[in-house]
This record gives sequence, structure tokens and C-alpha cells, in this order.
Amino acid sequence: MTDIHIDDFYKDVAYIFLRLYSNFPRKTILYVEDICGPDQPDEFGLHSERFLSGFSTMVWLGEHGYLKFDAPIKQEALDQTVLTEKGLLLLSSRTEFNFGDPVMNTTSDDLPPSVLEHTQTNIAQLRKAVNSKSSIMIRQCVSYLLEQAQA
Repeated sequence: MTDIHIDDFYKDVAYIFLRLYSNFPRKTILYVEDICGPDQPDEFGLHSERFLSGFSTMVWLGEHGYLKFDAPIKQEALDQTVLTEKGLLLLSSRTEFNFGDPVMNTTSDDLPPSVLEHTQTNIAQLRKAVNSKSSIMIRQCVSYLLEQAQA
């Protein structure tokens, strides 16, 4: 049995990284709803556990230096969010991780150098993992990224 909340965490991290990387260097409002889907607060105005976990993931990434933000907007968003240098360098750096992608094993004669270089970055592998919709691939890729940031 897997720990679903951990799989959700990895998926949220992946979506947050992809969203912030695509907006870099612009600051943006990062909405929890855009990361983990819409939420219907209960009769007391409290969000679901899943929604709060998505918000906590955003804050956790800030606390660990991957992103920075000006202020939370209730428990629904982070205002003026942007990748930090640590986050940007992690995502744009060359990767040693691949999912058996034939492009990753292609020689420089087969592809233009710019395309080949881009396919060998962490962000390209993260996009591939998210596009696969496989929680196993997403978990492996995000786990690799977080380990790389600690090295």
C-alpha cells in the first residue's frame, strides 16, 4: 500500500516547479487550486485535507529555499511567487536521471545541439514525468530533484 499523501506531495511539487519555471523570472500569484484542483470548503469555510496539503507543499518549498513569495493569501495562494536561484539552477541543470527515453540516449549527430541539450535537463525530465501521468515516474523524478538539491 502506498502513502497517497506522499504521492500527492510529489505531484504538487512537480506542478509547482513547472508553473514557476514557465513564468520565470516574473513573479506570479500561485493558487492552490491551480496545483491540486478546485476545492469546496465545508459549511464552516474550512478547506479539504487535500487542498490544505497543496498549500502546505507550496509553503514547504519556500521554507526549503526553492521558491520565495511575499505573503500567503489566506490558505488559497502565495502572492508574488518566483523560483529562487536554487530552484532555477536545479531545474535548468543537466540531469543524470532518465526514464529510458531514447532521446536521452541519442548521439549529437541525430539531433541539433540545442535540442539535445534541452532534453538533458531536469525540467525536461520533470515535464516527461508529469506528461506520463504515472505517479511512480513523478515520485522518482521529484525525489531525484530534491536529492540533487541537497548534494
